[in-house]
Amino acid sequence: WGLEPLKAAQRNDLMEIMDDRHESKSTTLISQLPTEEWYQSIGDNTLADAILDRLMHNSHRIKMKGESMRKIRSKLTDGEHLG
Repeated sequence: WGLEPLKAAQRNDLMEIMDDRHESKSTTLISQLPTEEWYQSIGDNTLADAILDRLMHNSHRIKMKGESMRKIRSKLTDGEHLG
């Protein structure tokens, strides 16, 4: 979620999914993009308001921090990692 801005068809599809699931089913979203940037990533102001209202209302957020598990489990040395 959020690796690139949504196109118009993707925004419409996401709105339909969120509308169908709102207050009836759980929805899990995982992203490396901070939630503060989701609005911009969705693109259309009206749809972003509607989508995020359905998604964020009554949500549970788990913000993870720390070193990447890929980096921890990798056999590369610190100098070989990108960042």
